[in-house]
Amino acid sequence: MAISAPSHADERACPTSSPPPVAVPAIKKRLTSNKEVLIVALGSSSTEGWRATTPANTYPARLQSDLGVAYPLAHFAVINRGIGGEDALEEMGRMDKDVISLRPDLVIWQVGANGAMAHSDPAVFRKLVSTGIERLKALNIDVVLMDNQRSPNILASPEHLVLERILSELAVQYRVSLFSRGALMDGWKREGANYDQFLSDDSVHMNDLGYHCTADALSSAIVAGLHAPDPPAIAKTTTPAVSSPASANPASGNPVANPTVHASK
Repeated sequence: MAISAPSHADERACPTSSPPPVAVPAIKKRLTSNKEVLIVALGSSSTEGWRATTPANTYPARLQSDLGVAYPLAHFAVINRGIGGEDALEEMGRMDKDVISLRPDLVIWQVGANGAMAHSDPAVFRKLVSTGIERLKALNIDVVLMDNQRSPNILASPEHLVLERILSELAVQYRVSLFSRGALMDGWKREGANYDQFLSDDSVHMNDLGYHCTADALSSAIVAGLHAPDPPAIAKTTTPAVSSPASANPASGNPVANPTVHASK
């Protein structure tokens, strides 16, 4: 469903830690052609918005609102395709119907949380996510991978670091962007904000503030990516060396019309 304008339930200020830009060349092309931008948020309960007080306070809803503020003359539609309890296997199974059929410009794929808590086989996880990225890139759809939040139940799983590393490696291998919620929340903690300020009482999901600050940071990363210089063309070589999650973002694109700068809310 298309997300309506949110009634923002939690307007406390977000920490100032900023993620690196994300590469969104398809969005830049749409904006420079004055066309609607369609984003699909694929994922599990973190995308669906479990423990948000209303659907308008999920991260996809907040992202649509934030991008509309940054580009008031453009039209962004963010479609929420999160289903609680799923991970890479189930999300791959519905990618054609729920994602590709919509012909999006960008897919934000939040994946790995349920896989970590269910002790998924890392090799199977890698293959599934690789296949999904390949399908999307073959259709010239921008891809942003999103890793896990720093919640107690996820941190208690030994697999969470393995799956986060796989997402970082795949971002480098396929030259797509990684929006690391883990690195983002680590940055918030370094600023003096404890993880639990952004989490609900179920030890898994974010609260309204967590979803709001995630969307705020992601919106800023998209805007920064739209204004990043074009990277030089490179010849295909062997798989590049793995970088850290914070550096696995090949932002691209010529500058588009300057956005309205909006402060963290």
